[in-house]
Amino acid sequence: MKHYFYDLLVSKGFTETSASYLNMGILLVALIVVVLITDFIVKRILVVSFNQFATKSKTNFDDLLISNKVPRNVAHIIPLIITLEYFPIVFSDFPNFELPVEKALKVFGIVLTLWIVRSLLNTIKDYLKTLPRFKDKPIASYIQVFMIFAWLGGIMSSIAIVTGIPFLQFLTGLGAISAVILLVFKDTILGFVASIQVSINDMVRIGDWITFEKYGADGDVIEITLATVKVQNFDKTITTIPTYALISDSFKNWRGMTNSDGRRIKRALIIKQSSIKYLTETEVEDLKKIQLITDYLQNRQADIISFNETHQADKSVLINGRNLTNFGVFRKYIDTYLNQHSAINKDMMIMVRQLAPTTQGIPLEIYAFSSDKRWANYEYIIADVFDHLIAALPYFNLKVFELPTDLE
Repeated sequence: MKHYFYDLLVSKGFTETSASYLNMGILLVALIVVVLITDFIVKRILVVSFNQFATKSKTNFDDLLISNKVPRNVAHIIPLIITLEYFPIVFSDFPNFELPVEKALKVFGIVLTLWIVRSLLNTIKDYLKTLPRFKDKPIASYIQVFMIFAWLGGIMSSIAIVTGIPFLQFLTGLGAISAVILLVFKDTILGFVASIQVSINDMVRIGDWITFEKYGADGDVIEITLATVKVQNFDKTITTIPTYALISDSFKNWRGMTNSDGRRIKRALIIKQSSIKYLTETEVEDLKKIQLITDYLQNRQADIISFNETHQADKSVLINGRNLTNFGVFRKYIDTYLNQHSAINKDMMIMVRQLAPTTQGIPLEIYAFSSDKRWANYEYIIADVFDHLIAALPYFNLKVFELPTDLE
């Protein structure tokens, strides 16, 4: 077969040299046509078969195989085998051409293998993302690490094939240029190490809300790869953070809050110091009309009267003995109000505390946890609480600090 056209052309009067080249050209064209037809038929059969199987299958894994072009890539294997089997016939009279073509086909075989492996790994990645227990895991990082080593192995194998150097000998020679490789792949190596640490220490998961002030990121993690972490901010912009920055810099992960039973409220009212005073008996009686603190005032007033009588305190001067202050009663009112508020988690800390005085006044801080952790609802709860407290201040003859008011 390999000399059929050669003999035919010589019999027609062609020279041996021209007949040899034409024989090679005809066989090459014939081989290319056979390979293309085989590739088309095999690809068609595999793709159609996979599509029919995917429509009947209950799992979505086969659908992902199709979307990641696994059947198309696998279909190239048979044409490649045919080419490797029959190309020596084409170049039988030209052995100088045979070796370069053989090397090129082997390199293409390595690349095709890497394509198939990448398609399969992407399919596995997409499938695992549909499973709840793997949804927040950085699967893409692991696949990228594997593919980096696979491509490095493929490139080194290709170079070894092209140069004719044995693979082990070629690896030995790489030691001389290892410093250059480390410099070129510095970010990749850092990202690789960071991905491992992030995964082992469970520092970040897909879906976590993180705040990274250095990079202006404040939102949900949507992707973790070997080199970068993508964060979708709350204004829908995307911030890209180097993966190694997660272990070299400080950032805030809100997962602990989202996994807890409440979201913290920590905000203060700044009370004017000049509005704080002792309460007279008349003022105490007026405050007893506020139902949340009626029982407290009655019990507390009875204790104070008993104490003052025992110690013969001169109450003609209000400072003598023990007394109630409007500020203290207001703190008790806030504490009772929070404990009865339907949106406050009663199983977590509730505290109303007085902070150190400032030049503006005395901060009265509310420390509690809302039961609803959703951002919009959380903000509504805070607004509802502080709307009520600010409106309640006049009933206790207290004033909140307000700079324009103080300047008037």
